[in-house]
Amino acid sequence: MFNTTELNDKLVSELREIAKGLGIAQAEELRKQDLIAQISNSQTPPPAPAEKAKPGRKPRVAAAAPVAEPEIPLQMPEKEIVETEPATTEPVAVAAEAGDGEDRPRKRIRTIKTVKDGQADAVPEINFPAAERVLPRSEPQNQPVRTAAPAQNNAEPVRRYNENPTENRQPKFEKRYNNNNGNQQNGNQNNQNNGNQNSNPQQNNIPVNAPNKQAEPAINLDFDNVIVNEGVLEIMADGYGFLRSSDYNYLTSPDDIYVSQSQIKLFGLKTGDTVRGSIRPPKEGEKYFPLVRVEAINGRIPSEVRDRVPFDFLTPLFPQEKLNLFSEVNNYSTRIIDLFTPIGKGQRGLIVAQPKTGKTSLLKDIANAIAKNHPEVYLIILLIDERPEEVTDMARSVRAEVVSSTFDEPAERHVKIANIVMEKAKRMVECGHDVVILLDSITRLARAYNTVAPASGKILSGGVDANALHKPKRFFGAARNIEDGGSLTIIATALIDTGSKMDEVIFEEFK
Repeated sequence: MFNTTELNDKLVSELREIAKGLGIAQAEELRKQDLIAQISNSQTPPPAPAEKAKPGRKPRVAAAAPVAEPEIPLQMPEKEIVETEPATTEPVAVAAEAGDGEDRPRKRIRTIKTVKDGQADAVPEINFPAAERVLPRSEPQNQPVRTAAPAQNNAEPVRRYNENPTENRQPKFEKRYNNNNGNQQNGNQNNQNNGNQNSNPQQNNIPVNAPNKQAEPAINLDFDNVIVNEGVLEIMADGYGFLRSSDYNYLTSPDDIYVSQSQIKLFGLKTGDTVRGSIRPPKEGEKYFPLVRVEAINGRIPSEVRDRVPFDFLTPLFPQEKLNLFSEVNNYSTRIIDLFTPIGKGQRGLIVAQPKTGKTSLLKDIANAIAKNHPEVYLIILLIDERPEEVTDMARSVRAEVVSSTFDEPAERHVKIANIVMEKAKRMVECGHDVVILLDSITRLARAYNTVAPASGKILSGGVDANALHKPKRFFGAARNIEDGGSLTIIATALIDTGSKMDEVIFEEFK
């Protein structure tokens, strides 16, 4: 028997070997102090309760098997077991097998049940170490009872250490009913889920029935500030906004980027601002890619744009810089325009001709000349109520941004695209850029405004509402040269001789 001082002087590996010899379960997982406590508890002999055997049966106790290591003899009571009448109690064979004590409580409970059912004389129980297990029944029922004295003389002792009789433990038959006992001796792991006391208080209680899987490391990939995108801001009525993509003509699309109301107020954003920034993927419950960080607004850093002057308060001036429309020697149309009607930055121009006379081709030549000679100018070609094939031809032959709304689209779409393009041009002019808009055609745009305009009750000749031409005139009149930088130039086409009185009224309003 080791006392506490001797156990404290030993290494953890030696204590684990001793614990294994005593049949303590989970000895490899216990710490040193827990091992010492378990070894001390294992060395304490429990009180020997008296068992009763049924009449007509003589229990027999088998000799313990020898163990390999030197051991100290077991202290057993020197009482002789009195033979009784034959009973129905089955013989129990006990053998010393280190480290296996799972079947011991089951046999002991079965013996208790037999004693409880029958009425027999009391037979003292022999206490064996926790490393012993009960062997299966293999002897006939009517066998005489052997005394414990020959078992001590003929076999090697089975106890390695003396037990401390001063420490008290609960009787063994109470383990069936008490779930608060430690489960280190019998190795019953199922009791860990039922609130058993764990020898290591810092060890997590893992359910036995749960699958034995190692916890996979949580993979948290942060894609914030990885994707960079840009779009034109459209502020909604609730205060938040979306960055519309030019691939969808600045209409609602899957590529929309959400801009919060706080970001709009922080940077002083307006509808039409071209915002470039980093975004992140939408999280659970989100529908859009939110804007995480703003890098540039209309090509400027955010600090410069915050205190800009609105477009309506900028000072307009006459054009002071001429746009060079000469591109090629054999391109006479642009050379004649440059010769007779030169176009300056911030000027309004109107190409008036009948249908099918080449107005769209002339716009194409002007756009290519401006893109070649003035790379600092931001060029936008706005096609309203045109054929889809003309839109494709324009996008492939001109180095400029082409925004279109074909003739098969409703008038509301024509108006919406024209408004977002105009707002974008104004925001760029506020930041000091030179913008040129080539509109084809202003007559069809005025028709669209007339269609969506609310009825005012005043109808002009040709079926034109009195207030329908106000917005097209504001669109065309937004062209101006700004003092101290920035200009907006608009060149549009107008239809005449179409046989429509509405087209004549529209032309008269713009000429």
